[in-house]
This record gives sequence, structure tokens and C-alpha cells, in this order.
Amino acid sequence: MGILQIAVVIVILVLLVKPLGTYLYNVFRNEANGTDKWFSFIEKPIFALIGLKDPKGMTWKTYGFSFIATNIVLVAISYLILRIQKFLPMNPNGIDNMEETLSFNTVISFMTNTNLQHYSGETGLSYFSQMAVIMMMMFTSAATGLCVAIAFVRAITSKGTTIGNFFEDFVKAHTRVFLPFAFVITLVLVALQVPQTLQPTITVTGLGGQEQQIAIGPVASLESIKHLGTNGGGFFGVNSAHPFENPRPLTNVIEILSMWSLAAALPYTYGLFAKNRKQGWVIFSAMMILFLLFLSLVYVSESNGNPVMNRLGIDASQGSMEGKEVRFGIAQSALFTTVTTAATTGSVNNMHDTLTPLGGITPLALMMLNCVFGGKGVGLVNMLMYAILAVFLAGLMVGRTPEFLGRKIEAREMKLIAIAILAHPFIILAPTALALVTEVGKAAITNPTFHGISQVLYEYVSSAANNGSGFEGLGDNTPFWNISTGLVMLFGRYISMIALLAAAGSMLRKQWVPETIGTFRTDNGLFVGILVGTVLIIGALTFLPAIVLGPIAEHLTIR
Repeated sequence: MGILQIAVVIVILVLLVKPLGTYLYNVFRNEANGTDKWFSFIEKPIFALIGLKDPKGMTWKTYGFSFIATNIVLVAISYLILRIQKFLPMNPNGIDNMEETLSFNTVISFMTNTNLQHYSGETGLSYFSQMAVIMMMMFTSAATGLCVAIAFVRAITSKGTTIGNFFEDFVKAHTRVFLPFAFVITLVLVALQVPQTLQPTITVTGLGGQEQQIAIGPVASLESIKHLGTNGGGFFGVNSAHPFENPRPLTNVIEILSMWSLAAALPYTYGLFAKNRKQGWVIFSAMMILFLLFLSLVYVSESNGNPVMNRLGIDASQGSMEGKEVRFGIAQSALFTTVTTAATTGSVNNMHDTLTPLGGITPLALMMLNCVFGGKGVGLVNMLMYAILAVFLAGLMVGRTPEFLGRKIEAREMKLIAIAILAHPFIILAPTALALVTEVGKAAITNPTFHGISQVLYEYVSSAANNGSGFEGLGDNTPFWNISTGLVMLFGRYISMIALLAAAGSMLRKQWVPETIGTFRTDNGLFVGILVGTVLIIGALTFLPAIVLGPIAEHLTIR
């Protein structure tokens, strides 16, 4: 039954790939198409207001500077709001101003599309902050990632000289993708009894005569963009395990598809830009193979339960339900765990800290690879990075100058790709080591065993991959953790984006090389295998020792 539930959701996803991928292509191909008549009347006044009546293409440097400058302005405004939220309107519960380092961490977290929460949603933010900071950044950070991915795709597939205009892409990402989709999903969630109100916390009297505070608020609207934009930050501290955020299996499936569909559709969009749909299906197939591999690991591990229970003769036939909601069960919990870390969302419907040791490898590994579907554009760009690397390695093995989509891959591109590949493990493993050897780092660990290593590792992996979920046994709301994870989130977001934009700009300037009989094909099953192998080998070389010290060692000690 569990496998059937998972299979149905995956089939629905695959059916959504082509229409959504085609829609995204029409939105961003900058040619007249059917989407214009529905949205141009909204966009024209916005373009006029920002002085963009005649959008001109940008170089990769201008495009990169534009998105970074926009992000800086939004960060400054948001930080100010969090620091003075007590004095602002729409604060019926009288929530105090947020502390300095926590404000820094929160603003960086949501601007980088990470949504790591070192605060509890219902008690840390006013309604105004939830909407003006958190929801605003959920839209803008997702739009930024999508724009950079589209710019990268344009650069490696077109014969032009520019990668588009950031501000035009940014506006279209909001008006044609995130706002209309989020509006529809919000209405569906409200119909399924997810709250959407500005009323203060409800005080009720329980059956025993005691008073109880029930937090409510604009939950449905935040929930929709939380998943659609692969953001992950929950209105409530327990995120999508809370019955107000995710009340039933149907809402669980809607949330899974919301955070997965656009990311899964982007490879098809890439195929349309490349004028070769097979190219898109190759990328999608590689992602899906890796996804199913790690989904199988967590599902089997959680279904078999804790080895200690089996050894003691305790019935574990129903699997490990520790930390999971009964209304979802193991199948939908395992699928949600895999999707939320594959799509770098960070939303959770179960406690990842209570996963079996082998089951915990799945979310860790998917964030370490950071290319299996990924967030809005992140997974596609990173997988294309691995595709270029795979072509380069294959070219070296056969003694040919490697080419990708009609352009030669040379030293400059490989240096930039090497920066992106090596920066990711460095900003994970270096802070993890620092936290494990310092008292301020170790003080947050609640389980001083191999699981404690996993807690620390997970926190920095989640930060670097801009995911935001956590092994929540970690006491992370301290200046050390707020500042260190904030810096990791910054580096994890912008180093790879800038390096890969630079690589795309370099490839854009190259002369187009016609395909010959000796050209290495990147649109067939052979390349799918090479690509999957490249991703797994690079991932194993960089992260396997850390996995061995954490979850694998923990698994061996409890058997």
C-alpha cells in the first residue's frame, strides 16, 4: 500500500512535467506567446515604474550584480522590520523585537531561500513580519533562483550575446509563475481547512478546565509559497507536521507536488531552450534515478524499524513511527522527507532527527549532492554543471576536446566549475569541524554520540544547500550558531551562483561548433549513466568520510 501511494504521486509528477516545462519556457523565452495577453497588462505599469520600458539584454556580470544588489536592499529592509516589529502594526499577540544575531540569521536564511528557523514561527514573529518579511522573501528568493537558472540555460543554449535582463525575468517570475500559482494553492488549502486569518491567538478552556492557547494566523498563504518556492520555513515551529499547516493526507500530497513540480519541470524547459527535448529528458532521468535510489533507502530503513527493537523481540512490523504523524504513515513521511531535501525545500512533516541512522542518510546525501531536482533552478544548474564536467572527463578519456551543446569546454569553464564543486563541501566540512572542537559548538549538541556528529553535520549541510530543515535536537539559537550558519547560507547561495554565471558567460562568448560524427552525444541513455556515475563519485569522494563518522557509525553501534 505504501509503495502504491508513492507511485501514484510520482506518476502525477511525471504527467505535470511537460505542461509546466512548456509554460516556463513560454514565460521566459522573451518572444510573443499566449501568456502575454494574460499578464502584460500587469507587467507594463511595473516596467514603467522601474524604468524598464525597453528591456535590454545583460552580460553575466551585469545580471549577477543586479540580482545581488536587489537582494542586499531586501535584506536591509527586512532586518529593520524584525528589529522593530514590536512597534509595527498587525502584532495582536504583542511579540517582542527579534534579537540581533537571530535577526541576522533569519534575514539571511530567507533571502537565500534556505528558511532555516532558529526561532519558533508562532512565537517569534508578528503577523506583519510573517507577511512583510518571511512571505515577501519566499517570493523574491525563489524568483531570484529561477531567474539565475533561466539565464544560465540561455547562455549555454543560445547563439546570442546576452543572457537576458534580470529585472524583466524577476518581474515575470512573480507575475506569471509564483503569484498566480500561490493564489490557487492558497484557495485549495483554505478549502481543506488550513487557517487563513489575522485574528490573534485563540484562548480556549480544555475538558479539564485549564486554559489553552491555540496559535492561528495567515497560514494557508504562507504554506502555498513555502512549498511552491521551495522555501520551507513553517508558520509553526513543527512545520508541516502541524495539523493547521498540513491537516490530512490530501494536503500532504498537494504540498509534495507544490515543492516538486516546478523543479522537475525545469529540465524539460531546458530541453526546449536547447531545441532538443531529449537533452531535457536526460537531465530529468538522471535526477529521477538518484531520487528513487535515496527514496528507497529511507523507505526501506523506516519500514524495517529500529534494529534494537527487532533484537529485543519487540514487534516492529509497522516500521519506525517515531517522530512521524499517524495521519501520514511511513510511506508519505518517507516521500516527503526525500522530496523536501531533494528539492531543497526544508519543510518537514516528520522529525528528521528521529529517522533511523540509515534513513537519515537520505536527507543528508540529497543536500550534499544538491542537484537532484533542487530548488527553483538550483538543481538544474548544478546538474548541468555535472553534465559539463562529465563531458569534459569523457573527452579526456577518448582524447578529444570536449564539447557541450556546440561549444568547446576549456580551462576557464572547468576552473569556475571546480570552484562551485569544491566550495560546497568546504563550507560544510570546515564549520562542522570547528563546531565539534569548540565548546560553544558542542554545547548545542543534545546527543553526545555519533548522532551528535550527525546533528552538527546536518545543520551545516542544510545551510550550505539552502534547504533549512534540521536535526532539531540541536540547540542552535545561540550567537555562534546564528552567525556561523548565516555565513554558510550566504556562501552556499552566492559563490556557486556567481561562479556558474561566469562559466555560462564564458561559454556564451565561444564560437558555435557544428556537430560531427565524432561529437560525444549528451542526449542518450549512455550519457544518463555517465552523469549519474559522475554525481555519485564526486559526492562519495567529498562526503563519504563524514557520513561514516555520523549515521553509518551510529547504525553499526545499535545493531
